[in-house]
Amino acid sequence: MAYPISPHSIFFLALFLLSTASHGREILVGGSINSWKIPSSSSAQNLSQWAESTRFQVGDSLVLNLPPFFSWNFDGEKDSVVEVSRDDYYACRTSNPIAVHHGGDDKVGLVRSGAYYFVGGAAGACEKGERVVVVVISQKHVRRVGFLAPAPAPASLEIDEGPAVAPAIAGAASEGLFGVGVAAAALVLVGMIV
Repeated sequence: MAYPISPHSIFFLALFLLSTASHGREILVGGSINSWKIPSSSSAQNLSQWAESTRFQVGDSLVLNLPPFFSWNFDGEKDSVVEVSRDDYYACRTSNPIAVHHGGDDKVGLVRSGAYYFVGGAAGACEKGERVVVVVISQKHVRRVGFLAPAPAPASLEIDEGPAVAPAIAGAASEGLFGVGVAAAALVLVGMIV
């Protein structure tokens, strides 16, 4: 026997799916065209400064060719982007690469939290500064938009000699939203059965 699906069930199912889905971004390397190059002394912002000021999350991609322009715009015949280990990054060694990208439609998927190390593949490029470290934050550190705003900072510092107050559980508000999504899914399932 088939059970009819009510509009309310569909609404709650959609709400649940939207509340739990996350989509990665495609990030223009360096934040501007022609960023993958040996930095000049007159460069306003080099790749390291860009990487330090950009928040990377699991699921994002570093885009090598973002139509209609190139994001890691370089001659793939003369240079490449080489992903290496931490030790190889600091030694500017490209002899044992994790991956090599020659441009085109390459994307570097950021599939785990932690550091990714990239160096220029042309001879001497890394030693001259063509390299970058991209640090990806884990999903549990991703700030989620919730219904509760953060508490304002205190107007002045007060010292209290009383016992310390236990800290609040980090992410409790966002976990509460996840709970709402799970509850909504349960209601959808109950609605389908009834």
